[in-house]
Amino acid sequence: MKLIRYGNKGFEKPGIIDENGDVRDLSDFIADIDGSTITADTLDRIRALDPQSLPKIEGSFRVGPCVGQVGKFVCVGLNYADHAAESNLPIPVEPIVFQKATSSICGPNDDVTIPPGSEKTDWEVELGIVIGKSGSHIKEADAFDHIAGYCVVHDVSERSYQNERGGQWTKGKSYDTFGPIGPWLVTADEVPDVHNLRLWLTVDGAERQAGSTETMIFSVPFLVDYISQFMSLQPGDIISTGTPPGVGMGMKPPTFLRAGQTVRLGIQGLGEQEQRTVMAG
Repeated sequence: MKLIRYGNKGFEKPGIIDENGDVRDLSDFIADIDGSTITADTLDRIRALDPQSLPKIEGSFRVGPCVGQVGKFVCVGLNYADHAAESNLPIPVEPIVFQKATSSICGPNDDVTIPPGSEKTDWEVELGIVIGKSGSHIKEADAFDHIAGYCVVHDVSERSYQNERGGQWTKGKSYDTFGPIGPWLVTADEVPDVHNLRLWLTVDGAERQAGSTETMIFSVPFLVDYISQFMSLQPGDIISTGTPPGVGMGMKPPTFLRAGQTVRLGIQGLGEQEQRTVMAG
């Protein structure tokens, strides 16, 4: 299934994409798409519905973040060997884990705000894992049982905050609007091989990133296993699994986002995002 949240910010409603690509409303069955409604039992009940029997959403509408009330937004750095090389950093022996503030989360087509005075706001297309079952110390062999589905994540990053201001990466990853997610939460049963998905990103129509999840250093089940050794995972948590090469920081010369640009990105089978960059007012 492809689940979607639509409507004005803070007032999103739950929906499902039907076979024709239309949005059907789920409000009579669930209040939202969040940690309380993406457990296996609830997803099975939604799966049993006939989408054609649900109200069709007509006209234009805003697409919201594909998961509401996210508890943790956990990220993995340098999880593609070629991205580590372009960053002039060694391939990690263990996953580099950091957290992105959940206040950074926004809809997939909302504007991305460049912080005041920023000159190094960068782009990163990433695969997001959406947790559907609680657990800690999850075994790698059991990891897929804890995954509700996947989504597109744009891990927008301010490189001077991240790399030049001391401390950890979180401060360069957490500005409001730095975490577009969606358009859909695609349930795991619709992604037969999560390690063979094409990722891409363009800026003003120029290709910047083109990669595949097959070149990830640490696999999806390994990351769920690894991260759950240090913190419990709950339904609705998101793990962003790292980005392929092609970020602005790695270009020669380095190139970063400016106000008035258009960023488009997507992952095979998981949908596309499009954002306009604006300067903070």
